[in-house]
Amino acid sequence: MSDLPTLFGPKVILQGDSGSGKTFSLGTLVDWAAQQTPPRPVYILFIEPGLETLLGYWRDRGLPVPENLHWHVIATPSIPLESLLSSAKLVGQLSYESLTKLTDPQRANNNPYYRILECMTNFPDDRTGKKFGNIGGWTSQDIFCIDSLTELSNACMKMVIGTKPTASQPDYGVAQNNLINLLRFFTQGFAPTFVMTAHVQKQTNEITGAISLMVKSIGKALADDIPPLFSEVLYSVREANQWYWDTAAIGVTTKTRYLPIAGKQKPDFALIMNKWAARSSA
Repeated sequence: MSDLPTLFGPKVILQGDSGSGKTFSLGTLVDWAAQQTPPRPVYILFIEPGLETLLGYWRDRGLPVPENLHWHVIATPSIPLESLLSSAKLVGQLSYESLTKLTDPQRANNNPYYRILECMTNFPDDRTGKKFGNIGGWTSQDIFCIDSLTELSNACMKMVIGTKPTASQPDYGVAQNNLINLLRFFTQGFAPTFVMTAHVQKQTNEITGAISLMVKSIGKALADDIPPLFSEVLYSVREANQWYWDTAAIGVTTKTRYLPIAGKQKPDFALIMNKWAARSSA
């Protein structure tokens, strides 16, 4: 495929329970990109443990990891034991109202969300030690992935409350606003293909009592705001020892522009990328 695509890359959120094959399936995206002429780079930012799973996609079959794959791991640090002790003491002493008014004066020095954004200004590749510049200047030939939204949300919340033992409603509002602004950056005017993995959470309809699965982020307020930003909202499913993608599951928010509306689809990003490339070249 020699024609350069003119459309911005697809924006995909791949949601599902733990163990449903989300991170593993990113290997199909890397393989697709490696087979293009010229090969297209894939950059993956791991915010939770997932690198071992992805590398296992090739190494467990005795295959080399494609050279077009670049990754960076930036873990959200846990709260130190000393802070947990201090928090427990405050919970035993103060009222809930007082707890919500506390501030963590050290949160600026331990801001995982800031470090995540900062690494995107000159993406560092842990594999080669090279840096690949500001992701905002990348083109539709590039592919950028984040694994996952769950820890990205956690980092955003820690930016706001630090080690404070509880969060007030305004705290949630600040964190949610920062997160949705970043997702808008990735889905509105961002040229590369963008893929984000996400876990799901159960949400009960207050009127009907029906239970549905929604993207898990910060609280439940963003569950309705995130899917419209993406071109693909896919549900990753495991049945026994088989893995599938589903775009027609009942009780799950899904959306697609490149895949058919159907269950038990092969979890292969080539199905999306080939159709995108054909539409773009046309």
